[in-house]
Amino acid sequence: MAAHLVKRCTCLLREAARQAPAMAPVGRLRLARVAHKTLTSSATSPISHFPGSLVELVEKEQAFTPYIENQVDHLIKKATRPEELLELLGGSHHLENNHAALVLIRLSHLLSEKPEDKALLIQDARFQQLLCMLSSQITSVWHGTLSRLLRSLYALGLPRTSKELQSVEQEVRWRMRKLKYKHLAFLADSCATLSQEQHSQELLTELLMHLERRWTEIEDGRTLVTVMMKVGHLSEPLMNRLEDKCLELVEQFGPDELRKVLVTLAAQSRRSVPLLRAISYHLVQKPFSLTKSVLLDLAYAYGKLGFHQTQVSQRLAADLLSLMPSLTSGEVARCAKSFALLKWLNLPLYEAFAQHVLNRAQDITVPHLCSILLAFARLNFHPDQEDQFFSLVHEKLGSELPGLEPALQVDLVWALCVLQQAREAELQAVLHPEFHIQFLGSQSQKDQNTFQKLLHVHATALLEYPEYSGPLLPASAVAPWPSALDRKVTPLQKELQETLKGLLGSADRGSFEVATQYGWVLDAEVLLDSDGQFLPVRDFVAPHLAQPTGSQPPPAGAKRLAFLRWEFPNFNSRSKDLLGRFVLARRHILAAGFLLVDVPFYEWLELKSEWQKGAYLKDKMRKAVAEELAK
Repeated sequence: MAAHLVKRCTCLLREAARQAPAMAPVGRLRLARVAHKTLTSSATSPISHFPGSLVELVEKEQAFTPYIENQVDHLIKKATRPEELLELLGGSHHLENNHAALVLIRLSHLLSEKPEDKALLIQDARFQQLLCMLSSQITSVWHGTLSRLLRSLYALGLPRTSKELQSVEQEVRWRMRKLKYKHLAFLADSCATLSQEQHSQELLTELLMHLERRWTEIEDGRTLVTVMMKVGHLSEPLMNRLEDKCLELVEQFGPDELRKVLVTLAAQSRRSVPLLRAISYHLVQKPFSLTKSVLLDLAYAYGKLGFHQTQVSQRLAADLLSLMPSLTSGEVARCAKSFALLKWLNLPLYEAFAQHVLNRAQDITVPHLCSILLAFARLNFHPDQEDQFFSLVHEKLGSELPGLEPALQVDLVWALCVLQQAREAELQAVLHPEFHIQFLGSQSQKDQNTFQKLLHVHATALLEYPEYSGPLLPASAVAPWPSALDRKVTPLQKELQETLKGLLGSADRGSFEVATQYGWVLDAEVLLDSDGQFLPVRDFVAPHLAQPTGSQPPPAGAKRLAFLRWEFPNFNSRSKDLLGRFVLARRHILAAGFLLVDVPFYEWLELKSEWQKGAYLKDKMRKAVAEELAK
């Protein structure tokens, strides 16, 4: 800093010495004025300011200027038309070493909103003269200006064969070791976003290599967060280094920096658990005042990454609840979706969402209403004013449903089935052959997921609407897909199967991994006679299977039991309440005539020995039979 100050004063004194004797007072006055401005402008700039992009970061740095701004600098800054800049070449103005680059940067800025004028500019003889002047002076262009210059040439659309463009790129390569880290990041962002040519991608590779090697040069959170946002996604090793640096500097971050880091991680689906834990700790421990936009972004990021932190979720919900009167319908929909992804059901907050919909019934749009409805279904949330809320939903969707995207139509009807609010006309709309044919046999994962929901809608119409007259899915469509059983075996699933096999004694007394025609897979199925003894389940007719295997009707008094395990992801966060999808599964299995044996993970984990596990399942089966007899 002292060296820069001495250089600055030397240049100012040299400029003052060149002034004529008669102008000495004026020169001294100008010197004092410029020096005062230089010393005070940096002293009063707020350190906490956080730029939104690398452009701000590079353009707002305090650069050492080797001469006092003259008339040409002033004309370049004040120019509002490209013609004003091009006129500087043919007039009496003397363009110094850096002026050609500054003119090109200003031209790029002026034409950023007028792409149609770029082709005419490139053909202008004065523009070509400007490029020639730049090429001859390229070694004299300052580092900060050079980085902005290359971005401007990319933005102006110079052809890849342009010698001037190649000259600037080569100059960047030669100076790469001398450039500041922020300039390297700025150049990498320029190459990635503004040019897809091979030569620029080669330069990008070199820039990323230098960024990966010099990551320890980052000393402040402002540069770190900006580099992470703009170029972190371009290199996996670089992003790993930036995450490590974030862990080192996270204590210095304010709420805006924490928000930007989280949103960047969410955009790249990077679930960096150590960094997320550190950010969560500071959000909880520090008395940050979080604005509405920050709260919404934090909720989105935590939901997208599926990172559960109880205290953070509680704070986000409480702060957003206090801001409910100021939230728009779009923000409410976004917030509801974020908490649904997070599987966090805060009853007061969700009641406020439902009340918001009722209060703004005339203004709320169908897309926002769809997002809120899907969030309610995921968490199996039923508002207190349920009748009013769903009356509004049916009124809004009545005429709009056929015009929505087919996959969204299925999602909405499925959500209404989960919440037990579907109407016959809505079931018929998605079960009609002309509608569901588009999803049959599709190899797309998205279409397969949509058809899985169609099976659940089909099961709802079949099992819960006795007066439903059709249409239904064809028998060939309800056959289980191979992917339904092609799943990784979990420890709970494996232990449950081994314990059951030990209780049954014989393989023909039970079935495992039973794919039903309702779109659900049972972990196990057994058949008990009236005395509670196991029967060979495959010998008897099974109406729940798409392709029945047995031929004999079950004996009188026989009871069919289904075992369903519930893993940790099947529940709401910090709750023993199942998510809406699995509540629907229980209802369907019960409606199909099964006695249900639930095996939740939190009960199974308490069982330590094989004897305890066997006794637990026997007790569960006895209770299920007793409850049925008590009815």
